Amino acid sequence: MPVPAVLACVTMSDVTAGPAARPWVAARVAHPTGDLDRSAAFYRDLLGLELRGGFAGHDGYDGVFFALPGGGELELTAGPARPRPGTDEDLLVLYLPTLDDVRQTAAELEAAGVPTVPAANPYWNRWGRVFLDPDGYAVVVAAAPPDPLTAAPRVESIAEPEGAPTIQRAPAARRPQRD
Repeated sequence: MPVPAVLACVTMSDVTAGPAARPWVAARVAHPTGDLDRSAAFYRDLLGLELRGGFAGHDGYDGVFFALPGGGELELTAGPARPRPGTDEDLLVLYLPTLDDVRQTAAELEAAGVPTVPAANPYWNRWGRVFLDPDGYAVVVAAAPPDPLTAAPRVESIAEPEGAPTIQRAPAARRPQRD
């Protein structure tokens, strides 16, 4: 898909020199699901996100909200809209404190049969793993980047942990094709 002409000449200095920040008070990412109970169980039971609430019978929709780290929410809905996972770069990234935490969580998700896919961006293959939720939405479990002012540079990655054998990856799943 070609870049729109209006964006073709945008530079980083143009992006950062925009208007003052707006006073947003909350953020929510919403995904339609094929099976609300199954998807809710994935985010609650396997990823450990906190259930914040939900609704039933709202103009033909049922849904649940999960707290996201940093204050946002993930909304899952069941209704007339069908799931439509985005591109290989459309990701929900959940950060853990260390690579060891990522390895442990990845092993637990793999043991539960959650499919993995290789990341399009090699960064996520070094510092995390990409999993598919029950509707095919990509979720990255990654190590939080170190604070550049206080931390030493990282010298290991998820693929080659220092002093440990390389993680054996399960065969990658195929991402569902969009209609």
